[in-house]
Amino acid sequence: MSASVNQRSHNVLACTRDATAYQKAFGQELRRRVVDEQEPFAIVQADTPHEIFHAMDIPIITNQWWSAYISAKQLSARYFDALVEAGYPANSCKYCSLGLACTLANDPETAPWGGLPKPTVLVARLTCDCIQHVFGQWAQALDSEFFPMEAPAWVEKDPRWYAKARTEWEHVYQPDRIAQMVREMEELIALLEKRTGRTFDEEKFHHLMEQINVQEGYIWEAAQAIGQARPCPVSIAEQMPNTMIPQWHRGSEWAVAHARRFRDEVMERIGQGLGASSNERIRLMWIGAGVWHDPGFYQALEESLGAVFVWSMYMPFAGPAYIRDLHGRPMEALASRVASMNETLHLPPWMNGWMTAEAERCGIDAAVMLLPPDNRLSQSGTKLTALALEDAGVPVLMIDADMVDAKIWDHDRMVTMVADFLKTKGLA
Repeated sequence: MSASVNQRSHNVLACTRDATAYQKAFGQELRRRVVDEQEPFAIVQADTPHEIFHAMDIPIITNQWWSAYISAKQLSARYFDALVEAGYPANSCKYCSLGLACTLANDPETAPWGGLPKPTVLVARLTCDCIQHVFGQWAQALDSEFFPMEAPAWVEKDPRWYAKARTEWEHVYQPDRIAQMVREMEELIALLEKRTGRTFDEEKFHHLMEQINVQEGYIWEAAQAIGQARPCPVSIAEQMPNTMIPQWHRGSEWAVAHARRFRDEVMERIGQGLGASSNERIRLMWIGAGVWHDPGFYQALEESLGAVFVWSMYMPFAGPAYIRDLHGRPMEALASRVASMNETLHLPPWMNGWMTAEAERCGIDAAVMLLPPDNRLSQSGTKLTALALEDAGVPVLMIDADMVDAKIWDHDRMVTMVADFLKTKGLA
């Protein structure tokens, strides 16, 4: 456990509290369906086609959401210790392996929901070396099956992919890669139909894809407005839940309505001239996954230094990564979304091309970059992005910490580190 107490974030939007309450109720309903009723369900990575499961009404537990859930309950240290005791290396990728660690710890007394039961299937894209090992062994521990999806090489290296993804997605993501993803999704559908007895509803799927465009459009509007607004109306401590909670339910009636409400509340605060801080002086960019065990970190310097975290990847990603002109081909449009989600967030030239453009759009003064010591995918393009930002005149602080491992995090030390960095750069 860290040497100082992690802080809760404070909210200014009514919709933030409602989103959190909705997700809590959803978690209880998911537990009822999966644990109590023993419905078919799947464990999936964030960059897999969730829409297929939604169209078939098959519950899913996203590995990253489950890891964040465990971490928020301050259980990660216990399970990582259990992973090492089971013979795994201490430098395992924490974000991807926390769910496996919880299963291997086999401690129903501490595990959320008493631990996960046997899923119908586990699904992940092979985006890095550890994924196949983690999901293969997790499937074995749960007496289930791992359905791997390829991450084919991306030859089209356009740093401005984000400006063309909505309308030119077939060209940007390459027809051969899209076709490969469609074939694998069709195989996944066949497996799910065979295992669950449920049928893939093409009409429902098409409607879902249309509604996702509507939902992401609202989030995109809010992201554009936040980038232009002075002061920033709402920090990323609230942007994250209001973006990510609807993303887990994307295309649903609730998710679309919530995204619209979030957009409207943001616009209302902008119209009233309200800011996340009463004296905004420094606009910060957060690069990396959220520090799920300490959400209060992002608001710690808002009043003392006027330093506001204006930007994280989650919210502005809604536009280029999700919105697609369907062209009557919803399955191919979905394939284009899935084919490169991790690559655009973690690998050059896509990551640094997008993030330097976003820094300029939002008037960023400095960036704070999470560098998880044991997560190679989060490191590979991150340092090059830091160089690109520095070249663009945005100073970057890289911090060695993990999004779900609280053992190597100290709230006071991290806040002090950011404050000292801003003072050293003459910003505070």
